[in-house]
Amino acid sequence: MAMVVHNFDAPERFVAGTVGPPGQRTFFLQARQQSRLVSVALEKQQVSILAERLDLLLDEALRRTGGDPSIPAVAPADLEDNEPLDQPIDEEFRVGTMTLSWEDDARVVVIELFPVSDETEIVSIGDAEDEEDTAEEDVEALVEVEAGVEVEASEVVIVRLDPARARSFVQRAQTVVSAGRPSCQFCGGPIDPDGHLCPRSNGFKRIAG
Repeated sequence: MAMVVHNFDAPERFVAGTVGPPGQRTFFLQARQQSRLVSVALEKQQVSILAERLDLLLDEALRRTGGDPSIPAVAPADLEDNEPLDQPIDEEFRVGTMTLSWEDDARVVVIELFPVSDETEIVSIGDAEDEEDTAEEDVEALVEVEAGVEVEASEVVIVRLDPARARSFVQRAQTVVSAGRPSCQFCGGPIDPDGHLCPRSNGFKRIAG
């Protein structure tokens, strides 16, 4: 069976976003180019690692090119995107493996998103900030920062971003990841909207405020 390819060579928008209240958020990556819109679901930590690796990839490209002005060191203010995800949000698939690469001639970042398979199944850690990140190494291993990585899959989303839009993606993704539930100042656990039973406060309920 031929692989289904969703190709976005110059998307007007490629962002990370969420649906649902803090503590119950579902994370999505969404690409839009003209009338085409594709949304894929993934884990919170996948978003975090993708943003981190993409930022490092851009830093390395900036260093190797001797400070190419087309590769901004920070996200340009005019590309800041704080708008909600586009509707409708129809999940194409849940992301398993992600690959990153840098095309030197075109000066673009290439992001490939593949669905979860039996070989790439990961532990769901969602938006549970109070859980130990036991799956961190498993999730991180699914982000390959190499050109030419071959992944066998039935479907793929390929996004090519210029460096400025890539930095903008990183900025928004980091903001989205950090916008979950506030942390308790005593135990470090998350405070739900209806309060928090802090083990260091003898079980007294601390109300988010």
